Amino acid sequence: MSLSSQVVKTTEELVLPILAEKNLELVDIEYVKEGKNWFLRVFIDKEGGIDISECGEVSEILSEKLDEIDPIKEAYFLEVSSPGVERPLKTAEDFTKSIDKNVFVKLYEPIDGQKEYQGILKDFSNNIASIEYKEKTRTKQVEIPFDKIAKARLAVVL
Repeated sequence: MSLSSQVVKTTEELVLPILAEKNLELVDIEYVKEGKNWFLRVFIDKEGGIDISECGEVSEILSEKLDEIDPIKEAYFLEVSSPGVERPLKTAEDFTKSIDKNVFVKLYEPIDGQKEYQGILKDFSNNIASIEYKEKTRTKQVEIPFDKIAKARLAVVL
């Protein structure tokens, strides 16, 4: 297991009980190096969205717990925030909650000659995402197995 994976796993174990107590949801955790600095980013949410005070509370509690067990040897910045309007879709539950919303999906390998789709998620059942998208002036639909999705997120349409 890589250092990054270990840090993410340990952080997840520490943050899940904190979030459960506050009725918040864990969206994602990432541990990345940008330039000379390491960042531990925890993305949280709840129905209707979260505010900065909730992020601050979780950050304080998580920071204390991380300091107690000190799983990260190098210096790092802890960031706790909302995933934003283009939140990642990582689980089947995320897809189910996103039906009738605009999504962007990147695939491991092409389906119908395309590796990327953006459109309305019409259905998600039996681990298959059904996306309605526009190709020029025509409306089309594609069925994408969950295990073929490399990355997915909500998409803002302007």
